[in-house]
Amino acid sequence: MSWLRALRETARSGLTVERRRLAPVIAARGALGLALVVGFSLAVFGPAVAAASAFGAFQAAIATFQRSWRPRPTLALASGGSLAVSTFLGYLTGSHTILFLALLLLWTFLSGLAWAAGPTAGIIASSNVAIMLVTVTLPTSVATAAGHAVMIFAGGVVQAALVVLLPVRPWGAQRDALADALAAEADYARRLRHDPVAAFDPVPLMTARSAAAVTPRQARRRPAELHGPRRLAERIRPVLASLADPAVGAPAEGPQRDRVRELLAAAGEVLDATAHAIRRGEPVRLPPAAVAALRTPDTGTILTDRAHRTALRLIALLGDVVETVEPRTETGPGGRGPKAPARAPAPAPVPAAARGGGSVLAPRTRPTLLRLAPLVLAQMRAEVRPGSAILRHAIRVSVVAAAGYLLGLVLPFGHGYWAPMTSVMVMRPDFSQTYARSVARFGGTLVGVALATAVVRTAHPGTYLSAVLAVLCAFGMYLLMRTGYAVSQVCVAAYVVFLLGMEGSGVTQTVRDRVLLTLLGGLLAMLGYALYPAWETPRLRGLLAEWLTTSGRYAAAVAARYADPAGPGSPDVREALLSARAARVAWHDALGRATHEPVRHRGLSHAAAEGAGHALAEFGRAAMLLEAHLPERGAPPLPAAAGLAEALRKATERGAKAVRERKEPAWDDLRETVAAWDTEVTDPLLRKAARLLLAALDDLSTALADA
Repeated sequence: MSWLRALRETARSGLTVERRRLAPVIAARGALGLALVVGFSLAVFGPAVAAASAFGAFQAAIATFQRSWRPRPTLALASGGSLAVSTFLGYLTGSHTILFLALLLLWTFLSGLAWAAGPTAGIIASSNVAIMLVTVTLPTSVATAAGHAVMIFAGGVVQAALVVLLPVRPWGAQRDALADALAAEADYARRLRHDPVAAFDPVPLMTARSAAAVTPRQARRRPAELHGPRRLAERIRPVLASLADPAVGAPAEGPQRDRVRELLAAAGEVLDATAHAIRRGEPVRLPPAAVAALRTPDTGTILTDRAHRTALRLIALLGDVVETVEPRTETGPGGRGPKAPARAPAPAPVPAAARGGGSVLAPRTRPTLLRLAPLVLAQMRAEVRPGSAILRHAIRVSVVAAAGYLLGLVLPFGHGYWAPMTSVMVMRPDFSQTYARSVARFGGTLVGVALATAVVRTAHPGTYLSAVLAVLCAFGMYLLMRTGYAVSQVCVAAYVVFLLGMEGSGVTQTVRDRVLLTLLGGLLAMLGYALYPAWETPRLRGLLAEWLTTSGRYAAAVAARYADPAGPGSPDVREALLSARAARVAWHDALGRATHEPVRHRGLSHAAAEGAGHALAEFGRAAMLLEAHLPERGAPPLPAAAGLAEALRKATERGAKAVRERKEPAWDDLRETVAAWDTEVTDPLLRKAARLLLAALDDLSTALADA
């Protein structure tokens, strides 16, 4: 993609306004916390302290909106505490340019490394630097700097307390993540009716898994319906694929296929109903037609052999999902006592091992905030290495922020913090977000500053009216922040103008000065990325190779279970599957970012990348078909499967090495193993699955041949 086209695409992305479901109650709660802090500070300490302390409540509320599975009060406290430390250090060095510049370099570098711990940590750290640049311009003495820091932290405490005292949809994020996973499987079941080999995006399942990890305190309070459905959803996915695929299930046409389509449609409706109940915290209300379809007694006379067993397994798993969500004490008609949950029972018992080949995993725990600190530091240290995109981002953002600060001092505009503040807020570790946010920041600041300055110059609001206007702007930002960065920046720019106008600082600065400094900060951010980039495109081959390696280990782990059904089995298969999923997501994320980069493909064209990704997805699907029919622990072993497992592992590792070296991978050894497998194994499923695995790898070689 050319630079001109890349700039056009990122500009369009940055200025896009999306239609999203708003959360006015949560936005009002955040604005209430800000109003309490500003009002108290004004009444007791005056405008200067109020202007500084307001940022603590403002930023703490933003932290509670981040996509994080940690308790919202914890996020608010972490944001308020870290911002208090940042501003206190900024106050101590603010009157000494050299010292403050050194602090800015160090603090910005650390904020860049904080992205190693995830987007939430990176956003909070970046905001701390940006707000520090604003607050240290407010006149104060070192003696009162500690008091300001305490008030900033108090803003975080207030927001945390409001989350506890005024809860809005507790566990809402976790409910949405689990419901989205079940809804994704419902959509998958419906698509399988028309496309028996349809692809499935595992991201919703991975998100639900991440949301299921809880702290010890959360574990004691988590609703019962959030405990088990995710694990069952993991088991349902391969069963759906196995039931639909003509290669291992019912024929492509005829009465059996019609019955399979009926079962898939009913499964979709049951999963949708369960997702709706989890999202809203209500009892499950199953469609009668879907329940009737699952209870049809003639399934055994229509479906035969493996397809029949798979159908029974699916019905049993759907019943388990409904049972884990359905409240045990739901009252019957007229409220006269409990009624039995409306579940879809299996016509015959199905062993747990046959439902997905795995024991139930222990609940995943998340470390507390204090125990998390050394883990985050370890993640940050791990990124201090050559080739790390996070390290390049940290160096880039710190240099750009320092350059913006120095230019702000030299230029005759006054309040030069607008330039470095803009750079810090828009810069991200990838090209697309940095450029899109730079354009959005400039557009939003242009509108927000113009409107706010016009109000200040025409209405001349006093201290208290300026405070009210600042709170209203903050409410608008909380309400609209998910609709687009440009929209939220209109409110943020106006908020800063009104907040500083409350104390009398910055009122004399013109719209032109503020907009030009914002433009300067955005241009510095864009120039910094162009001069010191971290392109995703050159990394694609390495990520594709990693996906191939992890997929091979997953397929090998599944095959090894057939060779030794009584072995450890399931944990190995599970861990291998999770690694393959993580590699797949990393590949797709990088591919999406690389699509908008203004660089040549460097050995892997977009067509080759698309073909290779499709081939590896088919490889994973074939392995999943094998996993859907894993033998029970008492089943007789299949010695030939051990050779297939070893051949899969070695072949994919050699193939990954060839991909990294820009060579076309060959599968001759694996081809010989599969040919021998056909003569040694009589089970049609195992023979077909091995052929599908080899065919997918051949498709991968074909896709890479013209890379």
